[in-house]
Amino acid sequence: MSNIVIATRESRLALWQAEHVKALLQEKGHSVSLLGMTTRGDQILDRSLSKVGGKGLFVKELETAIEDGRADIAVHSLKDVPMDLPAGFVLACVLEREDPRDALVSPRYASLDALPQGAVVGTSSLRRVVLLKALRPDVRIEPLRGNLDTRLRKLDEGQYDAIVLAAAGLIRLDLASRIRVAFEPDTLLPAAGQGALGIEVRADRVDLIEALAPLASQRDGLATAAERAVSRSMGGSCSMPLAAHARWQPSGHLRIDAAWGDPEGRSALVRVHLEDRADDMTEARSLGERAAGMLRAGGAG
Repeated sequence: MSNIVIATRESRLALWQAEHVKALLQEKGHSVSLLGMTTRGDQILDRSLSKVGGKGLFVKELETAIEDGRADIAVHSLKDVPMDLPAGFVLACVLEREDPRDALVSPRYASLDALPQGAVVGTSSLRRVVLLKALRPDVRIEPLRGNLDTRLRKLDEGQYDAIVLAAAGLIRLDLASRIRVAFEPDTLLPAAGQGALGIEVRADRVDLIEALAPLASQRDGLATAAERAVSRSMGGSCSMPLAAHARWQPSGHLRIDAAWGDPEGRSALVRVHLEDRADDMTEARSLGERAAGMLRAGGAG
């Protein structure tokens, strides 16, 4: 195979992720280079993603680069990847997952409980909004967009008392010291795919799919497939306040927890969990679909 070109966003975190995959492929003997790009998701910062087209705005330009031959693969934060890829594209592999938890970051307060009444918490994730409101209905949640460095800068400028970010991004950029507390999933349930990297390719590039296979984590691939099946079954939109997280149990079964809430507070938070065998993709996706069915039975819309 000739040089493998990775299409990547140009934020510091996206470049770290692409460089990480580049290094893994080079260890396998491949020649690799990067194609940096700016996506619409990076450009539109004054509106929430749910109002301007969803997280797919972060991947469309990268897919176009693959389609027209400028790039061979794209490295994504899996939680940003739409549940249904365009025709002719596949997720070739999911890498070993980093910490999937959400993290509270604050220059002044050590925990969510320590925030004063009426404190301003920054996040643009509807999932985080509904889960945070369930924990602290008295705090004021304000929109927060931009790449990780931009979000931290806004916090440090005093625009927020605290912000909630994915722990994985902070860890990858050696910013783990900024984490005040990492929420356990039982407290603040992560998004489907959070902490995992997915690699997208054209479905007909069998050579690339074979080259990427050694990078895959089977266990994390199955767990995230179950999570994404919940989202797909519920509609698959980032405008939906939905959480899904799967964990392997000592029994060898996969446990999946899912939650759905109403951002307007008109109905109670719905949380479900179940566990079962997930020895292959069919079983993992079936588990996620069953969890979604339980959410709907509990009143999730």
